[in-house]
Amino acid sequence: MTEDSSRQLTTPAILLRRVEYGDFDLICTFFSLHKGKLSLIAKSAKKSIKRFAGVLEPFSALQIVCLSERGKGLPVLQEATLLEAFSNIRMDIHKTAYAGYMAELINEWMEEGTAHPRLYRLFQFVLDALDTGAMPMEAVSILFQMRFMDLSGFKPNLDHCSFCNAGTGTVQQNRMLFDLKKGGLVCDKCSDMASGRIALSRGTIKELLWLSQGDLSKAARIRFSPLALKEGLAFLEAFVPFHLGKEPRSLKFIQQIRR
Repeated sequence: MTEDSSRQLTTPAILLRRVEYGDFDLICTFFSLHKGKLSLIAKSAKKSIKRFAGVLEPFSALQIVCLSERGKGLPVLQEATLLEAFSNIRMDIHKTAYAGYMAELINEWMEEGTAHPRLYRLFQFVLDALDTGAMPMEAVSILFQMRFMDLSGFKPNLDHCSFCNAGTGTVQQNRMLFDLKKGGLVCDKCSDMASGRIALSRGTIKELLWLSQGDLSKAARIRFSPLALKEGLAFLEAFVPFHLGKEPRSLKFIQQIRR
């Protein structure tokens, strides 16, 4: 990152969304490595062939240069150099939907101007996995949601019963309930106290725990069973909106096209 006295900033960034502004401009929201979420105006972006030709596409990784001036509205996007297009995502409606969901989570719940390098690297990793097909789309979504909730401070408790603290390793039952309000698992002995129940098999719990730990490259090597993919998605797509207090519009779209 570089930032001089004229408040010019240079940083890697991923384009989360763009909105038309007037006849020629775009307002672009980026998730940057060094400054977190940034809203910038790209002046004449819709008519300029040389300055931003083909680079301001959703989910593209860029090196951006922007200039902020006191009392003059949004900072101005001056330059954008393509680092990684992730173009295969935009050619597939399902991949686009999953990437859009991740981008919406970041855009809605990350504060403007606050750096979050771990989340940036996670987002970059899952976009690459979607683009290359290194992991099934559903597994990519599960990986992102588990780690996003951890980084947001809402990590689900999958280690022990939320009421009696019995470790999941000591519980003999093949399936356990998950209490959305408590944000954790519930053993059979405490099941009468659970609310907002979601059932998870022991195998699914084990795979979710594995996915949430260690470095990303190791986590990406997990091979989900069909049951774990189904249960993991259903669980997280209920857990994430519940604890963030809002259902993302992009999640509804994913669920529609999945049918």
